[in-house]
Amino acid sequence: MDEGETPDTGRVTTMATTEPTTRRTVLHGEPPFTVDDLLTFPDDGNRYELFNGSLLVSPSPIPLHQRAIARLMRILEDAAPPEYEPMQEVNLRVSDRDFFIPDLVVVPTETVEETELMFAPRDLLLAVEIVSPSTRARDRHLKRAAYAAAGIPVYWRIELSDGPSIHVHELAGDEYKPAERHDAGEAANLSVPFEVSFDPAVLVRPRA
Repeated sequence: MDEGETPDTGRVTTMATTEPTTRRTVLHGEPPFTVDDLLTFPDDGNRYELFNGSLLVSPSPIPLHQRAIARLMRILEDAAPPEYEPMQEVNLRVSDRDFFIPDLVVVPTETVEETELMFAPRDLLLAVEIVSPSTRARDRHLKRAAYAAAGIPVYWRIELSDGPSIHVHELAGDEYKPAERHDAGEAANLSVPFEVSFDPAVLVRPRA
C-alpha cells in the first residue's frame, strides 16, 4: 500500500458525485444512467463518466494537470513504436452502465481508424490517470479496480502532489499487482507496453 493511502478492502463503492460548477446543467434520464443517456448530455465543460450506472462528474482539468498530460503525451509519442499510438481522453465503454474517460491511453494504431466513437477495454494496452484532489479516491481505488476488472493490462496513476510520482500497476489475473512506485529525481525505466524512460519530475516542469 502506498504511503498516505487508505487500506484496500477489495470492495469498491461510489455515489453519484458532482463537482462545483458555475452553471446549472439539466441532465436527461435518471439513475441508474446508461451510456446511451450520456450521449444526450450537453457539452457543458464537465467530464461525465459512469460506474455501475452512477454518474461521476469532473470539471475540466486544472492547468498543472493539463501540463502533465501534454508532457507525458509527448514522451510516449517519442518512445512508441509505429504499431502503438498514445491518445488523450478517449471514450472507453466497458458495459452499458460503465463508461470512463482516462486522461491518456495507449492503443494499437490499427484500432484508431476502426473506432468511430468508443474504444473497448480490449483495445487498451495502457490507461493513465493523473490524480487531482477531487478525484483522489476515485483514481486510487475505484478506477484501479474497474480497469483491472475490464482486463486493461497496465494502469499508471500519477500523483502530482507527490513529486510527482508514478505508480505502475500491472495486471495479474483479474487484479493489479501492488504498485511499483517511481519518484521524481530518478529515471523510471518502464517496459510495458513499450520501453520508455523518464524522470517523473519533467511532467510538471515549465518549458525550457
